Amino acid sequence: MNIGTQIRLRRQQKGFSQENMADMLGLSTTAYGDIERGKTDLTVSRLQQIATALGVTVPELLSEAQPQPQELYPELMHQLEKLQLEREKQEIELEKLRLETAYWKRRVDEMTQWLSARTVERERIGFK
Repeated sequence: MNIGTQIRLRRQQKGFSQENMADMLGLSTTAYGDIERGKTDLTVSRLQQIATALGVTVPELLSEAQPQPQELYPELMHQLEKLQLEREKQEIELEKLRLETAYWKRRVDEMTQWLSARTVERERIGFK
């Protein structure tokens, strides 16, 4: 992974836009975008400015270690967890509805059998 990609990942991790970073560094958005795309050679001082703006050290910025997705997009991970919990809740509710439906189906079948048996009994003894 090149340094521009590493800078972009770290910027996204912090939730900064390219415009935010360009303002912090005193650059145009285009000039900053060129840094992330690897079109600009970085000086040591510019690299230090970027690392400071991102809240990391220069060695961390230069390392090949990639931040974990949950570090890059904490808000998205939080939303994903909320959606998973909501899905589990809906699955539980659906299972409760299935059980309740089965219960009432059994009750209707029992009542139908009871009424059928009662009707047959009445006919046999002559009550019409």
